[in-house]
Amino acid sequence: MVSSAPFMTSRFYVTTPIYYVNDVPHLGHAYTSVAADAFRRYNLLRGRETRMLTGTDEHGLKIARAAEEANMTPLAFADRISVRFRSAWPELLVEPDDFIRTTEERHTSRVQELWKRIEARGDLYLGTYEDWYCVGCELYKTEKELLPGNLCPIHLQPVEKLQEETYFFRLSKYEKPLLDLYAKRPEFVLPETRRNEVVSFVEGGLKDLSVSRTSFTWGIPVPGNPKHVMFVWFDALANYWTTLGDEGDPLRRFWPKKGNGARAVHIVGKDILRFHTVYWPAFLLAAGFGEDELPSQVFAHGFLTIDGQKMGKSVRNAVDPLRLARELGPDVVRYQLLRAIAFGQDGDFDHAAMLERYNADLGKNLGNLLQRTLGLVSKLGEGTVSQVPHAELDTDLVGETLAAAESLAAEQWERFEPHRALETTWSISGLANQYVDRAAPWAAAKKGDSARVRVILASLLEVLGRLSVMIWPAMPNKSNAMRAQLGLPPLAPSVGLETWPPFGPPYRSDRVATAEALFPTYDRDETNALLAKLVPKVDAETAKKSDALDEKTKTSAAIAGSPPITYDTLASVDLRVGVILSCDKVPKKDKLYRLSVDLGEEAPRQIVAGLALSFTPEALVGRRVIVVANLAPRDFGKGLVSNGMLLATGPSEALDLATVTGDAKPGMRLN
Repeated sequence: MVSSAPFMTSRFYVTTPIYYVNDVPHLGHAYTSVAADAFRRYNLLRGRETRMLTGTDEHGLKIARAAEEANMTPLAFADRISVRFRSAWPELLVEPDDFIRTTEERHTSRVQELWKRIEARGDLYLGTYEDWYCVGCELYKTEKELLPGNLCPIHLQPVEKLQEETYFFRLSKYEKPLLDLYAKRPEFVLPETRRNEVVSFVEGGLKDLSVSRTSFTWGIPVPGNPKHVMFVWFDALANYWTTLGDEGDPLRRFWPKKGNGARAVHIVGKDILRFHTVYWPAFLLAAGFGEDELPSQVFAHGFLTIDGQKMGKSVRNAVDPLRLARELGPDVVRYQLLRAIAFGQDGDFDHAAMLERYNADLGKNLGNLLQRTLGLVSKLGEGTVSQVPHAELDTDLVGETLAAAESLAAEQWERFEPHRALETTWSISGLANQYVDRAAPWAAAKKGDSARVRVILASLLEVLGRLSVMIWPAMPNKSNAMRAQLGLPPLAPSVGLETWPPFGPPYRSDRVATAEALFPTYDRDETNALLAKLVPKVDAETAKKSDALDEKTKTSAAIAGSPPITYDTLASVDLRVGVILSCDKVPKKDKLYRLSVDLGEEAPRQIVAGLALSFTPEALVGRRVIVVANLAPRDFGKGLVSNGMLLATGPSEALDLATVTGDAKPGMRLN
């Protein structure tokens, strides 16, 4: 059961990344914002005081150059884009409590205060830095991080060689404190796979970080040395704290501190995980924040593809989440984003699957349950149902199974598993649909057993009332439309009041409205017409004009520097599923692991792989990986021979390993 005892957490503070104003709101932004809003709403239902923050990141060389290309000042350029983000979220029923722009004075003054605190503690010093600079990342890159042709592995664009005077932050000083933090508070980085990546990165050693720039001026001036502007990530990360005001401001109650009951959660994409889990806590520690004054969690979700395609610029911009919301309703888009994609993993936003799920989950399951129940009330109860005491409700429906599902769904929301929480919620609706057929109130009415009819209908209305609460985090408008038909008031959660079943206000009314289709289903022709309208049509010519053949496609060819291969050539590469049995560090080799890999052969193979900067041995053992099995052996000397290669992508300290899900057997060949 969901406990009705006082919460360990009484305040919930959730943030999205602040979105860079070099783009307009797209489906990736919507995914993060909808998730954060859903977590906010769930915590409201639990009676917690909540706060949600989003906004725009407006400084840096990338913005300055984009503004120059548009023949605008950087501020005017940021003004134009920022308003598009601010106006987008209400259309998706996202209701942040605050929207921060990093060009606001309230932010600037407090970031400078943070800088002064770090400087006063001796963790900033002046020096000179020279290295490769990626404008897209707003970050220096070492040569080992770059792809052939001096390309950034994230943006696949050439980097620039820059040398400038800079302030350095003593990041190296915080290597051990950070590792201690991850060990003491494993929930600080979620999900676990991302935590393993962060730990591996820090274990590989931290170097002091360049945190100011003199090569451009569009940024927050460094206090006492205005020829420097702050590193854009130092500026941007601080927004989570600067928006809560100065010391003594009531909003500071949302920032964690021992005993204040606050839980602060940053929802981010996995591409910016390192900034939030390494740099940000290090900055805070350097500014004198205690370990109990750090964010509670950083949760990194995966990337989206669209109908199986990578979300390159041309495809991404063709899928406008606001257009989808206007066509299908915002609740439907929210449901698809939260239900179809396992939060924390990469996922696909499939338009056809969205409409299939709409018909199955919304129309034929929950919508059908509501409509047939209200129809029965109208027919058998003349639109009213006598109040049946809770203890007399049918335990076949309102019993231990329902209570267990309600409790499980709550736990899943707490663990940031909205996809599982919604699956559990819809299982209740499915059970209730089965109950209608099994209980057969029409048969009881025919026998004249009006008492039994009242119990059946009251039990169904009770469950529908509970479901109207449980779907609210994902579908607030449809939740209240459902409640209106049930004769219940709109949800208005308040602090200290537990609304989540079964400890909320009454879930039944004695008079219901006439049934209306909550989710009218689409037939085949209507579905095809919608898909023709909504699925992006980005042919090669369109992509060429808008994307220069998509950055990733274009530059991947530059990386390879090779002509296309034939199918015969591809078929000659023997790709197999392998299971890592053991993993050991190669002595005196910082990057190398010696792996024992089961390829379904008589004996495991020894494979030497440069994974040590990205993974701990424990994080690798048991993984199903993809192995190039017919690669010629490579001799590393002193008897160390590698008999195969694992597939991975990214820089050596932030690799993504190609893996296989499910129960694929070792040795299975990839076709």
